Amino acid sequence: MPTIAVAGQAGAAARTTTKGRVRTRFYVGLAAFMTGIVIVGFWPSYFGPMLRGNIERPLVIQIHGLIFVGWMALFIAQVALAARGRVDLHRQIGRLGIWYGWLVLAMGIVAGPAASVLHMRSGDWTRDEGAAFLLITFGDMVLFGSFFAAAVAYRRRPEIHKRLMIAATVALLFAAVGRMRFIESTGIKALIWLTPMFVGMAYDWFARRRVHPAYLVGTVGLFVGATRVLFTQSETWLRIARPIIDALT
Repeated sequence: MPTIAVAGQAGAAARTTTKGRVRTRFYVGLAAFMTGIVIVGFWPSYFGPMLRGNIERPLVIQIHGLIFVGWMALFIAQVALAARGRVDLHRQIGRLGIWYGWLVLAMGIVAGPAASVLHMRSGDWTRDEGAAFLLITFGDMVLFGSFFAAAVAYRRRPEIHKRLMIAATVALLFAAVGRMRFIESTGIKALIWLTPMFVGMAYDWFARRRVHPAYLVGTVGLFVGATRVLFTQSETWLRIARPIIDALT
């Protein structure tokens, strides 16, 4: 009987270890997939030209790009540390990551209007097109900032924290997916953008037989936020954005 009990305990431990490895590999894979979306989306306008030595871009855009790439690198590193069980180091870096997240937010608020002004000065956009773009970029920052702030507030509850961090990073992917010119369908772009959330929910269902509420809240919030694209050309928004553009130009 003792031998059977010990064998049963060993089997349970092995199953727990296997599940833990699958879970950690899943989140590492999901982070890599999200990084892939960034690379594909920004390849024609950022990564490709950079590799070819063409870095002739305004300083504010260069800084914004570097900070954004740094966020993705930090995101993958934090996921990998958690996967390897280095929770202590994950938390230490996370304290700096909080400040870096606010830097991402601040730089996004600066770079968005700057991009509108640059496009207008080059003749690519009209005044109203520049004003319309502000709703896109400000919306990205509202979504990112909201989920990131919530993730910071729940940093001592890992199951909520990590899902909110995924939602915050998905909010930033909106720009990358929008630049996938080879995809014409808005619906397909939206599907690609939200795929990390859908995959996360699917994994939850198969692994836990239920979807964590953080995924549900995050997905709904992202979807509602994305509907702002329907109002970029509305006169209501343009009345708000035109004075901002005029002040910047």
